Amino acid sequence: MAREVRTTGGAQAAEDRGPAAPEGYAEAPAAPGGYAAVRDRAPAAPGGRPPAPREIRSLPKAHLHLHFTGSMRPGTLLELADKHGVHLPEALTSGEPPQLRATDERGWFRFQRLYDIARSCLRTPEDIQRLVREAAEEDAADGSGWLEIQVDPTSYAPRLGGLIPTLEIILDAVRSASRETGVGMAVVVAANRMKHPLDARTLARLAVRYADRGVVGFGLSNDERRGLARDFDRAFAIAREGGLLAAPHGGELSGPASVRDCLDDLHAERIGHGVRAAEDPHLLKRLAESGVTCEVCPASNVALGVYDKPEDVPLRTLFDAGVRLALGADDPLLFGSRLAAQYEIARDVHAFTDPELAELARHSVYASRAPEETRTRLLADIDAWAEG
Repeated sequence: MAREVRTTGGAQAAEDRGPAAPEGYAEAPAAPGGYAAVRDRAPAAPGGRPPAPREIRSLPKAHLHLHFTGSMRPGTLLELADKHGVHLPEALTSGEPPQLRATDERGWFRFQRLYDIARSCLRTPEDIQRLVREAAEEDAADGSGWLEIQVDPTSYAPRLGGLIPTLEIILDAVRSASRETGVGMAVVVAANRMKHPLDARTLARLAVRYADRGVVGFGLSNDERRGLARDFDRAFAIAREGGLLAAPHGGELSGPASVRDCLDDLHAERIGHGVRAAEDPHLLKRLAESGVTCEVCPASNVALGVYDKPEDVPLRTLFDAGVRLALGADDPLLFGSRLAAQYEIARDVHAFTDPELAELARHSVYASRAPEETRTRLLADIDAWAEG
């Protein structure tokens, strides 16, 4: 989706219009007057009073940034640890989100260690099925009608019989959870930036093999300060050629340059996080004109120390610049909040109006790989929510 901006006339014009919707999908309509104009479209209540805020959990939306183990309920983690005899550190048993600050190597190592311990509790197909079903249940409660969950199957393969059986177990769990909860679901297979690029190519080929069976995208996660995006360009080329969405992480722990690298080297259609793009006006303009969506996770950004306070997260800067945003929960297990809470931050901290929240929800649907029928239904339901 995020094709590199070129300088030739016709190609430039195509780039500036942003990415085309997937075949058969409706194009995302532009907001008249730009996104800032959305603020002025809230209907007045009788008597001229401002309308009462609407319930955020009833706002239909898509969830595009949720990591597999990180989606686990804390209570489920405790039960699985007991089942498999895994000793959990106090940071995962206290009932409160652990205190994390991943902006230095020691902090990131602690975050990754906690994540790895939690992942070690997922050992059987039944564990996988439970995690996916509960993630879908949580999303349904928060108003999500479509969920794209991100997973590196190599992390689970040793206990589940190998890469192919692991991905098939995950996809089977996704289909079952979708039937049971009514939430449409798909998988983004993610490579690990800390591993060799050849491993990423293997994963890309595997993801393409299942492109018609529930895999919709290919990502790149872990510490973006390690390795170069261009080292993974071949893996992303394999994924794109196989029809998968390119959705690498960037612009979280590293600055605007990491976002540009995702665009230039990996031809990203979505950026996992991308918030540091707010530090570069030229990059903001490029994102807005290309239609690339940033998967912004406000609670995660504060929990990991990217920003000190919720009000420092540049949601308003990105939105007012015309950048498409899809709010996500990232790792609720470690950060203590799920999807609806991200919209609450937008409303309560950044003063987003109900029409603006509806526009954020539309962004999430436009950027998803949901089937046309699901997209059409969600967009209509968002309009109904906005109209009250």
